[in-house]
Amino acid sequence: MFLTLTAAGTVAAAASLSLGRSVGAFTRTAGATISELVLPSPAVRAAAIPAEAVVDIDGVEPFITPNDEFYRIDTALAVPELTPQEWSLRIHGLVEEEVTLDMPQLLDLPLEEHHITLTCVSNPVGGDLLGTATWLGYPVRELLAQARPLPEADMVLSRSVDGFTASTPLEALTDSRDSLLAIGMNGDPLPAEHGFPARLVVPGLYGYVSATKWVIELEVTRFDQDTAYWTDRGWDEKAPVLVSSRIDVPGSLQEVDSGDVVIAGSAWSQQEGIEKVEVRIDDGEWQEAEMAAEVSADTWRQWRYVYADADSGRHSVTVRATNAAGETQTDERRDPIPNAATGQHRIEFRVS
Repeated sequence: MFLTLTAAGTVAAAASLSLGRSVGAFTRTAGATISELVLPSPAVRAAAIPAEAVVDIDGVEPFITPNDEFYRIDTALAVPELTPQEWSLRIHGLVEEEVTLDMPQLLDLPLEEHHITLTCVSNPVGGDLLGTATWLGYPVRELLAQARPLPEADMVLSRSVDGFTASTPLEALTDSRDSLLAIGMNGDPLPAEHGFPARLVVPGLYGYVSATKWVIELEVTRFDQDTAYWTDRGWDEKAPVLVSSRIDVPGSLQEVDSGDVVIAGSAWSQQEGIEKVEVRIDDGEWQEAEMAAEVSADTWRQWRYVYADADSGRHSVTVRATNAAGETQTDERRDPIPNAATGQHRIEFRVS
């Protein structure tokens, strides 16, 4: 099922990868190739999202983010065009055996479906550069197991067809988390702008070290030997997602009717999960919000709080989350670089 490269095969693969970097000049449109890819049924299917996990209030972002609304942050000046027929993945470096995988081989593997929230490191406090999708793919740990990384390896340098690189801790790709070589998103092939035909999805890490789109290469290496696009620019090497939360409703400076005011939003701490969310009205005491059911530790968790008999006038509300490890979201304000913005989301609203 896997092709192990000989010395001659390595040269041929390198040539094909080099050719792949300029494939946009001669391929058909991305839309046509996407429509032709038929996704197989997953061997492991994601559980249905229970009603108890959803806060059904106007203005709260849907639990599953539609593909056309999912945030996009990358370095591509133009979306690469790569057909499934031209795509292949090469795994090499500090491994016992080099491995290549093409699309027919990938489609023949027992694919898995998982709900996973992805987060951009440049997301400001209260921002919308995150989303949750149902991803279809094959566990990266199984691919790496075929290559058998050497004991001294501690990082995987992934490369996109356009030359972008990301440095991911090897542990995050070989432990029990649901790190995927993904080809599907919310029941459809990946949209072109989200990595068609294949990308990485790694729960618990910010995208700049893990979410390589249009991925064609995994080089097993070491942090003290190689760097990647964003780490070369001063960003943190490991980049675990920080516990965070956001207020979706009411909107900032929104005027609401007097009486009970519903405050709601989401919180996230991938790999740990959210234990509780608290809100503070004006300068009052912290009050626990009502939590929607948890889908998994790798997805955001929705919450709501009722500000009963709200007084007329201008008010503020602040939110903070605590994850299952007992870590509470800090109120210290920090810029995104080198490892994400910190602080607590606060908005003001007016009660009529």
